[in-house]
Amino acid sequence: MHRIHRDNYGVYGARKVHAALVREGHEVARCTVERLMRAAGLRGVIRAKSPRTTRPAPETTQPADLVERQFTAIAPNQLWVADITYICMPQGE
Repeated sequence: MHRIHRDNYGVYGARKVHAALVREGHEVARCTVERLMRAAGLRGVIRAKSPRTTRPAPETTQPADLVERQFTAIAPNQLWVADITYICMPQGE
């Protein structure tokens, strides 16, 4: 375990260390690899998260909840609700 972790620049986590051990012919459960790596203080490198598209300014306040989470209208045109969701699209489409 130590050798595999060291040979891969210390970036391999339990999942990849387990896969490497299995490829080398060792029969070991992944939970055992996780436990032993934790005990030895070995950790993999966490991948960067995807970029945030919106970073609200600290002074910005959230809009008031005018319907108090009640989304059922008793008549037409009484309640309008919208949802703005970020969807990644290829450029030009």
